[in-house]
Amino acid sequence: MPEILPTSVPEVLLFTDGACSGNPGPGGWGCILRHVKTGTEKELSGGDASTTNNQMELQAVISGLQALTRPTRVRIVTDSSYVQKGCTEWLPGWKRNGFRRKEGKSFKPLKNEEFWRQLDDLLARHRVTFELVKGHAGHPENERCDELAVAESQKFGGRQ
Repeated sequence: MPEILPTSVPEVLLFTDGACSGNPGPGGWGCILRHVKTGTEKELSGGDASTTNNQMELQAVISGLQALTRPTRVRIVTDSSYVQKGCTEWLPGWKRNGFRRKEGKSFKPLKNEEFWRQLDDLLARHRVTFELVKGHAGHPENERCDELAVAESQKFGGRQ
C-alpha cells in the first residue's frame, strides 16, 4: 500500500533538460521548479566544459531535487528516457548489484555511477513520479529548460 503523505507536504513540478555539444563535450543543464499550489517558479542551470548529454540530463534532476529543503511530492517532467527508466526501472537492480550492471554473465562498472548514487539518495528523500515528454516538440517548459541548458553549454564553447 502506498504511503499517504500529509497534505502539508508541498507538491512541486520539476521540469528538466540537458544539452551537450559533442559527447563528450561542453554541456549544460536547466530545470524549472514550480510549486503546484502557488504557481511560484524558480529556474536553475549550470554546465561543465567536458561532459556527456546523459550526465547533464542527470544533473538537471539532481540539482532540482537538491534545491528542495524538505520532503516533497515531486513530479519530474523530462524528455530523457535514460533518466526516467534509470530511476523507475534500472536503479533497484543496480543497487542490488553494488551499482554495477549485468552484461552477459558478468558485472560491469555502471556508467555515471556518482550521478546515480546522488540521485538515489535524493529520490529516497522525496515522493517522486516521472512524466516523459517528447523533446523539441513544443512543450513550453521543456523548451525553456533546453534554452537554459544550451546557454550554459555555450559558456564552455558549446553549440550556438
